[in-house]
Amino acid sequence: MDFEMVMQELEALGKERIKKTYLSNGAHEPLFGVATGAMKPLAKKIKKNQRLAEQLYATGNYDAMYFAGIISDPMTMTEADFERWMDAAYFYMLSDFVVSVTLAETEIAQDVADKWISSGEELRMSAGWSCYCWLLGNRPDSEFSASKISGMLDQVENTIHNSPDRSKSAMNNFIYTVGISYLPLHDKAVETAKAVGPVEIRRDKKKSSILLASESIQKEIDRGRKLGFKRKYVRC
Repeated sequence: MDFEMVMQELEALGKERIKKTYLSNGAHEPLFGVATGAMKPLAKKIKKNQRLAEQLYATGNYDAMYFAGIISDPMTMTEADFERWMDAAYFYMLSDFVVSVTLAETEIAQDVADKWISSGEELRMSAGWSCYCWLLGNRPDSEFSASKISGMLDQVENTIHNSPDRSKSAMNNFIYTVGISYLPLHDKAVETAKAVGPVEIRRDKKKSSILLASESIQKEIDRGRKLGFKRKYVRC
């Protein structure tokens, strides 16, 4: 399938209700409003196609950009490619669920995520912390330095309440992910979650939301979630 055919297919899959949901979460035109699940049959036809992914991502159409992440070939992408994708990621559903997810399948993931976390830019910081969540939730514990992850928990505890809102959300999720998916530091993650306490996320024209990592961790344990849980796949 070529670029024009894929764009036509995505447009046909669009739903006004879903479009309104995306718009309320920060997306802007152009977009069609395609449910992520509805993209799967199309993705199976195409499989990986980095050239097509680049064409789709460059459109600025949210649905096309999201689909680009699904069919991209991360192992062919360089750090410069990921920086370019981040430059175009104008809200968190792109930074955290397209760019960081794609980055999480590469060997350069931690190095790039570390740079983004220290960038001071809200969406890059959010993408960096989110990338670690995808990594910790998928890769063996042995791939990570316990001392490094411990230091990152300390960083979250010391800086989360003064960080930008999207970064706060990703940092809170980092505590939760370490608590559930990284066995060596489960106890420290629980302690960090308690020390951090409630995290307020302000939302434009909406009531603020309160995140509580300690409660989220405990809920998963109460549901019977096995500590050290790993996803089989990062991307859908």
